[in-house]
Amino acid sequence: MSRATLVVMAAGIGSRFGGGIKQLAPVGPNGEIIMDYSIYDALEAGFDKVVFVIRKDLEKDFKDVIGRRIEQQVEVAYAYQELDDLPEKYRDKFPGRTKPWGTGQAILCCRELVDSPFLVINADDYYGKDAYREAYSYLTSMADADKIQICMVSFILKNTLSDNGGVTRGVCRVDENDMLADITETRNIGKDGEGAVIRNGDGTETRLDGESPVSMNMWGLTPAFFGILESGFEAFLEETDPDDLKAEYLLPTIIGDLLERGDVQVRVLRSRDQWFGVTYREDKEAVMDAVRNLVDKGVYPSVLYRDR
Repeated sequence: MSRATLVVMAAGIGSRFGGGIKQLAPVGPNGEIIMDYSIYDALEAGFDKVVFVIRKDLEKDFKDVIGRRIEQQVEVAYAYQELDDLPEKYRDKFPGRTKPWGTGQAILCCRELVDSPFLVINADDYYGKDAYREAYSYLTSMADADKIQICMVSFILKNTLSDNGGVTRGVCRVDENDMLADITETRNIGKDGEGAVIRNGDGTETRLDGESPVSMNMWGLTPAFFGILESGFEAFLEETDPDDLKAEYLLPTIIGDLLERGDVQVRVLRSRDQWFGVTYREDKEAVMDAVRNLVDKGVYPSVLYRDR
């Protein structure tokens, strides 16, 4: 079997891990959290290693809540995303900064731990089984090419919205060959019947096609991408104003820039599965209902991992 790694970005889950953090709220019949289902689906698809990207101060609590359970099922490693994990010459440039640097830095933290094609996911998003099967198939059958090869699992915008407020999505334009043409990180997208709208700060609204493909930070990458991230991060830090405390090095923006320059090719794999996640605390009940429905239908056993 070909090797592939699952990288779970979990460094942004909050300092009170397990004490009411929305992303870690139990949603399954035996206290499972969303990550449990994501990892179960990935293992079923063929992934043979899991790397958790966490903060060092959360390590003990993280292992207590989920890490040790997963360590019994598959090879596990931990990468630590920290504010000061920067090239030395930039460590004193941002004295007011209090949070790490976004998803690009999160993946860069894994460079010593990942030596096979890998799939990146958010810790608090449920993606569905098809997404993992499609990604594994792509990652383990890539042909050599002149450009860096990437895949992105896209979702239908209307299937990724919350009933309880606006969300941020990478809205994509995909060409006739299922290759990503561009991606725009778009904030404050809300439901509007069967469609979607951007609710602008000035009170106006911009309508979006609810069938538009969007990124949910589910990227298939290879170890060659670490070199791109490393040089790009240094350029990002060089250009960032020291007073900009919210600047983030984000995967959709990084990949969008690479696309513009013609440095990568991004195959878009399409999922029609219903995404769900706990974007707002009020989403928890709907997520619990969705998980209960999947268990009732036999998509998942009532107790995950029991027979693994």
